[in-house]
Amino acid sequence: MKTFTPDSSIASDVIPSPNHGDRNNGRVADMILLHYTGMPDVEGAIAQLCTPGTDVSAHYIVLEDGRIVQSVPEAKRAWHAGVSSWAGEDDINSCSIGVEIINRGHDWGYPDFPSRQIAAVIALCRGIMLRRKIAAHRVLAHSDVAPARKKDPGEKFPWHLLANSGVGHWVQPAPIVRGETLKLGLISDDVANMQAALAKYGYNVPIHGKFDGPTMEVVTAFQRHFRPARVDGIADHSTMSTLHALLASLPADAMTTVTAAK
Repeated sequence: MKTFTPDSSIASDVIPSPNHGDRNNGRVADMILLHYTGMPDVEGAIAQLCTPGTDVSAHYIVLEDGRIVQSVPEAKRAWHAGVSSWAGEDDINSCSIGVEIINRGHDWGYPDFPSRQIAAVIALCRGIMLRRKIAAHRVLAHSDVAPARKKDPGEKFPWHLLANSGVGHWVQPAPIVRGETLKLGLISDDVANMQAALAKYGYNVPIHGKFDGPTMEVVTAFQRHFRPARVDGIADHSTMSTLHALLASLPADAMTTVTAAK
């Protein structure tokens, strides 16, 4: 299998994956998408990402000891996002760099991410952001772009540590307190306003005022990333306050234009 020169100077190895193609419509990467591998062992995860016919791949794989393997050149379109959407963009593979982080995930005990691994993720992402001029708010979770299907990298992933190093968008989550909540089945203007706020941030959520299943999935994804202390899909005061603080800290030209459903 043909090898290539790593894009990142901190990549310790190259294991080429045949599972990639050209980015569609001349698209360039302006997003980093973080995943966990969600498999019980390292060897199986790497084989899944680098074997012909599996139809999955990522640009980088970050091991638990901090080693970084590159499998797809950054210029190419890796197959890591699947059916996904963010800020009106449906071809996430064409606009993103995919980073798979070795972790067994929710189905296999979901261990903490080792500090060496997180340091490597930070260093890798900082280099990609610098080379490709990627904005901090365009470093996202797989669960952000595919909330109905994915949980990764999950609520244990330390986004606050990444943000302290300039990787990703973050505000201190509002404390969890007793109060009114928006939950499944509710129909109200408050629900529509929440949906509009989530859509402005980039989530693919309809704006029709009903707290339905897809809305709950998006709220859950938001909590996994930005308010991980309690992930339950219920829009409490903490969730809403954190969402509005994130929007307030986002550059105006970064917000997504939203339209209410007819």
